[in-house]
Amino acid sequence: MQTVLRSLPFGPLVIAWHEGVLEPRPWTAAQSRWAAALAADLPAGPLLELCSGAGHIGLLAAHLSQRPVVCVDVSPAACALTRLNAEAAGVTVDVREGPMDAVLAADERFGLVIADPPWVTTQEVSAHPADPVLAIDGGDDGLAVARLCLAVAEAHLGPDGFLLLQLGDEAQAAALAAETVLSLEEVRREERGVLALWQRV
Repeated sequence: MQTVLRSLPFGPLVIAWHEGVLEPRPWTAAQSRWAAALAADLPAGPLLELCSGAGHIGLLAAHLSQRPVVCVDVSPAACALTRLNAEAAGVTVDVREGPMDAVLAADERFGLVIADPPWVTTQEVSAHPADPVLAIDGGDDGLAVARLCLAVAEAHLGPDGFLLLQLGDEAQAAALAAETVLSLEEVRREERGVLALWQRV
């Protein structure tokens, strides 16, 4: 079956996507805007986006903050779309294809990590037939990939660095708060899901 490339506006950007990746949700631009606001007070350097999908969240954050971005995804299709969308947006991107805990050098450090991991429980995946399973299946409690994002952030955040993580609800954020050395600073409810801000302290 031929892949049909589609596009939609995402803030000032136009993002290409297809059914092989999760359709970008316009409300998630809130994550990009919050990330850009945080980046304004950070030392120079690239942002890091985990579970980047089509790259829309990280690319918009990079565009708004005038910074390069490193985008990581395990899906070859997602990585190809990120490169395509970065070129269209004029954003400098370094795309890393593969497991997030394997594609970063041990000494790489970032002031800000952005992640929109799968957070739907495996039992609830069938309720979202239009979404690729890889993009939404977060395991038995919905937090399997989010835990990996936390571990990668712990390993690669610089001093006082931030992790801005998208999750399903406040309960998921609270559950993760007990499992990490990072400090949960704020949780904001958005149209669907929450944005949780963590900091290395």
